[in-house]
Amino acid sequence: MATSSQSSVELGLHEVKDYICNACEDQNNVATSADFYCKQCERFYCGTCIDPHGKALAKHTTFGRVEIDKWPVSKKVVDFLQTCDVHKDHKIDQFCNLHKQLCCPQCISDQHSQCSRVTPINELTNTQPTDLQGLSVELKTVLGEIKSLHISQEASIESLQKTYKEHREVMIEQMCGNLNTYIDECDNNSVGTSGGNEQYLKEEMCRSVLSIMNEFDNITAKELNEMKDEVISIKESVTSSIHKCTSLHNDLSHFHEFVQKIGDNKELCLIASIKCKHIIQQALTLLGKSGKVFNVQSITKHNVRIPSDKVVCIMRGICVLPDGQVLVVDWNNENVKLLNQQYQVVSHWDVNAEPVDICLITPSEVAVAVNDHDSQIHEVQFITVNQEKLVPGRKFQLQHDCRGIDHHQGVLFVISSEELYKYTLNGKQVCSLYRSFEYTVDKCAVSPTGDRLYITSYWDKLHTLARDGTHLATYSDTALEWTRGLHVTPAGQVLVCGRWPNTVLQVGWEGESKLATLATLEDGVRYPRSVCYCSTTSSIIVGQGWDDTILVFRVE
Repeated sequence: MATSSQSSVELGLHEVKDYICNACEDQNNVATSADFYCKQCERFYCGTCIDPHGKALAKHTTFGRVEIDKWPVSKKVVDFLQTCDVHKDHKIDQFCNLHKQLCCPQCISDQHSQCSRVTPINELTNTQPTDLQGLSVELKTVLGEIKSLHISQEASIESLQKTYKEHREVMIEQMCGNLNTYIDECDNNSVGTSGGNEQYLKEEMCRSVLSIMNEFDNITAKELNEMKDEVISIKESVTSSIHKCTSLHNDLSHFHEFVQKIGDNKELCLIASIKCKHIIQQALTLLGKSGKVFNVQSITKHNVRIPSDKVVCIMRGICVLPDGQVLVVDWNNENVKLLNQQYQVVSHWDVNAEPVDICLITPSEVAVAVNDHDSQIHEVQFITVNQEKLVPGRKFQLQHDCRGIDHHQGVLFVISSEELYKYTLNGKQVCSLYRSFEYTVDKCAVSPTGDRLYITSYWDKLHTLARDGTHLATYSDTALEWTRGLHVTPAGQVLVCGRWPNTVLQVGWEGESKLATLATLEDGVRYPRSVCYCSTTSSIIVGQGWDDTILVFRVE
């Protein structure tokens, strides 16, 4: 059998090089890239060596690189598949059924010596199915989705830059308009004035123009800098995600090539199958399509009432920063509270109306939806967390009531009692995505990739929409009566709360079925109003109504 290695790619930390000409390797010990494969010889040849081979063995069948799918899997690929990902000097020879992991002898010694269900690979080949054809189809499908995600993320970066540029131009135009308006007024007032009054008007004009310029420097420039920082931070996050897409796309592409060439080696097929499933799960997590069901390990309760609170706390929204700090919006006391990693209130900020929801914008900034029917206040307020302090920033007004808010890569989704809107970061309404005439809607959430939107109705429904607002699915459950809290984790797991049944459910990312009931009244759930997942601590945080507390579920 010919020996060679695959084209220069990176699979995680593994490098698999190009197919090598066996003739050059035999004659000169030189690694020359191969351009042909001879089926009868089972050897690889470069463009130079294929000529003497063809003259001597004219009846042999050779395949060039245009038919590379007919080339066999290389020895380097075989070595790659059989080599332990952790211990590079050891070969995989066993499988831990308990942890669903391929193991080498060192893995067994280090981590799996106490595991009761460790089986040699050669004993699994007849009992463990290896549908490589099915895996090939699944790999191809996921490859297409990763590519689409990559394109979408690049479009998000372009949109972000456009939003900031437009906002800057509007701000400068407004300043110029203020200056021109004032100068025109001064010109009109100066008609028929005496010399002394004219000098006074000139001095007053200079002072006013200076005041307008100072206002631009002190207020508008600050607002522009805030948005610029947001754009830079979001762009960095999206760029990081693009790099993950590129890496996974490369890995998936080469595994797709591998599984089509492995042949009848049962052990190699089994190893490749398990490794493929692992890389597919990584891709599904990046795509926000994780099917992993949370398993609650423990539940603790934490009081978030502060001395200045006049009535019972009702947490309408929760947001977790990457460092583990938690922000809750207390609708009843009209404030936003910052909790440290131990869930103790360390700072708060009083809002000018009822805060109804909150979402993460950057690692240190959030947006709060504020709504008050009586005073007709409907706005989005940005707040930065700086050294355990809440610092209010810019805000913009809405022309409709608001009940919920979420954010994805520079796009804000704001929901009223009957309609879902799309906004830019500078408050420009892009469009209305969805409107309901049958029920009152309450919360909205966006998937990690931005291709699915979720909406809760007051009664017992969760609606799933496509990116453009097209209705995809509706899930109805009596356990979600008076549905309130809604959150989508970074892996795409959907968490929903039923206020009256006192339940917290996990729903599939398709929005079509319940995967698990995570907690109920018996676990201490009391009128849940909000929910959020913290990756830092692997916890689900539930904001309650009418008892001043949040619940923290430690999950696996």
